[in-house]
Amino acid sequence: MLSSSPAASIAWKSIVVAIVVLALKALAAWLSGSVALFSDAVESIVNVATALAAWLAILYAARPADEDHPYGHEKAEYFVALFEAIMIGAAAWSIVAAALDALRHERGLMIPLEAYLANIAAGLINGGWCYMLISRGRRLKSTALQSDGWHLFADVVSSVGVLAGVFLASLTGIAILDPLLAIVVAGNILWSGWKLLKLSISGLMDVAPDAETIGLIERAIEAAGGGALQAHDLKARISGPATFIEFHLVVGGRTTVIKAHEICDRIEAAIRREIPRARISIHVEPENKAHRHDGINLRRGGE
Repeated sequence: MLSSSPAASIAWKSIVVAIVVLALKALAAWLSGSVALFSDAVESIVNVATALAAWLAILYAARPADEDHPYGHEKAEYFVALFEAIMIGAAAWSIVAAALDALRHERGLMIPLEAYLANIAAGLINGGWCYMLISRGRRLKSTALQSDGWHLFADVVSSVGVLAGVFLASLTGIAILDPLLAIVVAGNILWSGWKLLKLSISGLMDVAPDAETIGLIERAIEAAGGGALQAHDLKARISGPATFIEFHLVVGGRTTVIKAHEICDRIEAAIRREIPRARISIHVEPENKAHRHDGINLRRGGE
């Protein structure tokens, strides 16, 4: 199947969108002969490659844990961000090379209306799709979708600047503006690549969730922890769409193993209602292990 999850389905559609946008931008570059519009089209080649990589990574990350990967395959999504950063660097280099050649062989610009229309259409498609990728990526906790969306956002910003600059160069007859704009585009996508590189490194280094997610976990433990005394040493890390959570749960001395297990099940269910892809480990401790000055104090309830 091409799409086995909502994230994979969106990623597959991204490939189609990227190909359509590339065709429109390539048409604009061919009609105009503009180096700046050519640089815009080169970035769209990167978009096609990264959209394909994102789809493959999401499919692989969705595979269940196995003997060789007992903690799952979710981190595969971070390699997409790393791959995008590398591809962006290669694209920026090709853009700068074309711009330097254009600076050495200055030529006038005669850009037809069709080139403008093709580039505007590509920008509108990219703008709408990048908003969808970022919003749905956050909802699905998909690093691959979010990184693809932010890369497209940088592409939209570049396209707007390029289109305005090319129009100005054509209007004023200052042809040098065209390759200079291409160099600005290269700098902008390199900045985008740096942000993606930081995202992939953070994920591979087991970055902690944001404060809002930690708050959700703490409130779920507090709401469902009746019968226990305290939860402490809460730690969490993000691995693609999965969130790994571990903490110590203190119970009363007369609490049976069965009762402690019921409390743990209840807490796990409450956390997963807030964070569906949570992987939870709870270490049960007797009451003499309670922390005096920190931890989440719970309702004692029945033991």
